[in-house]
Amino acid sequence: MVKLWGTVPLGTFVLESGEQLDEAVLQYERTGPVDGPVVLVCHALTGNHQAVGTEAEPGWWSGLIGKKRFVDTSIYQVITFNVLGGCDGSTGPATVNPKTNAPYQMNFPSITVRDMVRAQYTALQRLHIDHLHTVIGGSLGGMQALEWVLMYPDFLEKVIVLAATPALSDYGIAYNHIAREAITSDPNWANGNYLPTSELKGLEIARMVGMVTYRSAPLFAKRFCRNKSETSDFDINSYLDYQGKKLCKRFDANSYLYLMQAMDEHDVGRNRGGWQQAFANNQVPMLAVSFAHDLIYEPEQIRQFAAYVPNCTYEHVETIFGHDGFLTEYEKWGDLIKAFVQKPHHERVIQ
Repeated sequence: MVKLWGTVPLGTFVLESGEQLDEAVLQYERTGPVDGPVVLVCHALTGNHQAVGTEAEPGWWSGLIGKKRFVDTSIYQVITFNVLGGCDGSTGPATVNPKTNAPYQMNFPSITVRDMVRAQYTALQRLHIDHLHTVIGGSLGGMQALEWVLMYPDFLEKVIVLAATPALSDYGIAYNHIAREAITSDPNWANGNYLPTSELKGLEIARMVGMVTYRSAPLFAKRFCRNKSETSDFDINSYLDYQGKKLCKRFDANSYLYLMQAMDEHDVGRNRGGWQQAFANNQVPMLAVSFAHDLIYEPEQIRQFAAYVPNCTYEHVETIFGHDGFLTEYEKWGDLIKAFVQKPHHERVIQ
């Protein structure tokens, strides 16, 4: 059994744009038996590499992954990377540029989801891992999982895509635009040259916008019931304020901007003749899961995608958590993941 956190050097990494990052690195978490089948976890916008975490500090997917859980780390070795462009140890806007000895900030080059996936592939090779049993991710992580299918189909056995579509919807792009405007209109953002001690109200507001889109009206109605605190403020307002301040303590505003841009621009059909042509002859077994009340990655779009793609199974989860359903209520859908991961590799169905 291994439980490691570390950094993988990528060396000089050339991006899709042709620009390059010198001395690029990815931070990772590695849990499970060293000789076990490898499951790669891809995280969402504000996630990081700590998917499993520790007993003292459980990771963001510790309810799904761990010893005797739905992805059993007594059987599978699970690896999660902080994405390229992130802010938890991987090279991103807050990283010091070796050419200038100052943080990149908004001089960081634009990145794509394909850059993220290729960086992970390079890092896995550096770790002497030449095969993946399963790739799994939700939201931005699901976008990465879809790219894994198309970029490295012979490197993996199966893929699980949660709450993600072949391209971000106009609705999702619209909310990202509001979040971006909130951040960049904040005087303290200072054109991206803010200090670590700066109070970034714009990022707080961006997070509040995100929390509204990630959840659902039924959930808010059930949880807050128009209740007010002793200060006469609505509980929902206090909750959003708390979530905004909480994110500001752990996440870099410029990373937020760069990762949102990568999400906006992502389209698996780009330069591939559209997503239908890209997946027309898919041979990798896939599981696509949608969640009720998901405003950003609509269930109907995921259903239509799965119905078209060969070797793709579709499941829908009823929940009032909306998009964030992939981060909670594991008892409702964890067994779907467990069954698919454990399903023998040779069971492929050509539709």
